[in-house]
Amino acid sequence: MSNTKHSVADATSWFLSTARERLAMLLDPGSFMEFLPPTERVQSPHLALFDLPAAFDDGVIVGRGRLEKRDVLVAAQEGQFMGGTFAEVSGAKLVGLLRAAHYNARLPRIVLLLLDSGGVRLQEANAGELAVAEVMRAIVEARCSGVTVIALVGGRAGAFGGAGLTAATCSRIVISEQGRTGVSGPEVIETNKGVEEFDSLDKALVWSVTGGRTRRLIGGADAYVGDMVASFRDAVLTLIDHAPTVNLATLRAEHARLAGRAERLGACNSALEMWVELGVAEPQAVRNVDDAAFAAIVTGLRGADDDAR
Repeated sequence: MSNTKHSVADATSWFLSTARERLAMLLDPGSFMEFLPPTERVQSPHLALFDLPAAFDDGVIVGRGRLEKRDVLVAAQEGQFMGGTFAEVSGAKLVGLLRAAHYNARLPRIVLLLLDSGGVRLQEANAGELAVAEVMRAIVEARCSGVTVIALVGGRAGAFGGAGLTAATCSRIVISEQGRTGVSGPEVIETNKGVEEFDSLDKALVWSVTGGRTRRLIGGADAYVGDMVASFRDAVLTLIDHAPTVNLATLRAEHARLAGRAERLGACNSALEMWVELGVAEPQAVRNVDDAAFAAIVTGLRGADDDAR
């Protein structure tokens, strides 16, 4: 990129950046306009009851901007504030943005969700669960009206629980090696089933099960990128005009693909076994190769685009 700010993004880690830094470097310089900016101090009214600090934006930033001169709506979760969790205020901001995209024809028809969340905020569990359901419904309604919704996953909290479900509802998913996604996070599994079932401190295990590479290999993500902000931008620009139409035929095809994947990989007991079943020539190398070599593995691999939707 010729722009100085974009040149900086070429060497900036998505994983290590804050939500506001990601937006500033992802979008065209000076184009971002925040809805409910910091001066509005739209924060949770509940956290003080638990003697917990609140955030002026409740950990979610919403607004609009431009991506290579294309108008987009954006929402970014701050994974460093209470794990980017869904709650009353943060959830309402996400729902409001998606409904605006659906109902307001003057707004952009592209929504980027920068997901970085462990799921529902336990201190606001009922409101958080409701928020996730409303967000997913709003995504489907927006997509049915022609809005493209792209999830970007590569933050410290990953996209688990409601965030994992939200990502799966989007038109497309972009994920990095550092990104992780799933319904139940490693700590949740360990807490409920024991460390023998899933050791959340075993990073190799965690990433082989929930990490970006295995998600891309089994068809759970549409694009795999390096950890740089510029890599996410380039992937979005590639996918932005190739979002599938949402209709009954699409849903039936998706159900058939998922059923086929479950039948094919359901008996596997590890990520390594899945990679072998998918036809990876050297499955032991998946964890260790660089991003370019991994991209070569994915190219033409049977199964990697089963969820291409």
